[in-house]
Amino acid sequence: MAEIQLSDVFVEMADTLVDDFDVIEFLHVLTERCVQLLGVSAVGLLLTDQQRTLQVVAASSERTRLLELFQLQTDQGPCVDCFRSGQPVSVADLPAAGQWPRFTAAAAEAGFASVHALPMRLRSEVIGALNLFDVQPGALDEGRLRIGQALADVATIGLLQQRAIHRRDILTEQLQTALNSRVLIEQAKGVLAERLQVDVGEAFVLLRGTARSHNRRLSDVARAIVDGSEQFVSEASARRLG
Repeated sequence: MAEIQLSDVFVEMADTLVDDFDVIEFLHVLTERCVQLLGVSAVGLLLTDQQRTLQVVAASSERTRLLELFQLQTDQGPCVDCFRSGQPVSVADLPAAGQWPRFTAAAAEAGFASVHALPMRLRSEVIGALNLFDVQPGALDEGRLRIGQALADVATIGLLQQRAIHRRDILTEQLQTALNSRVLIEQAKGVLAERLQVDVGEAFVLLRGTARSHNRRLSDVARAIVDGSEQFVSEASARRLG
């Protein structure tokens, strides 16, 4: 039964290619599944933003979220160390360990006695850390640590995959916009060349000059000329035609 449950969770974690993929829901599900599978009391998850600054993005309970926020505010704790080193950090008895005094005091106030931080890492890229909290002191056995790291790894792959898809979509959109603009500009050049009885090269110079002198995008001016919403007679062409 446990193996079936674990396999189901891995399938759930790996399913990040659907159109309506919700990153926040995905990460909250990850924290909940870690609590269920690993037998810990609570789980928190920190990820980096575009400035490589850690942020709390999911937690299985409000007290865990607040503890994670405190960890970031004080810049000390197992998750911070785990993220910076890219290696797991495991403390079976926080008070006895004597590390991170302010974090240890805050963890005790929240009711936690042990913590295990696992890196969210793919090769050399570390994007965050997964924190496993327990109200009882004690180490996690090797099997549960391996499952926890495997879940963190699958989630990391899913998140990086989504980032790659997002970047690719942005690049594709930018490329399509550029191509569409190029078509408009070519059409506008033809319209101007015929209207002003100039060659295509001179039409483009006039088009660019108008866009620059009025602080407008070249594609916007081209679109206005093509759709007829703007009658184009630049100062230069007016002088030439006058």
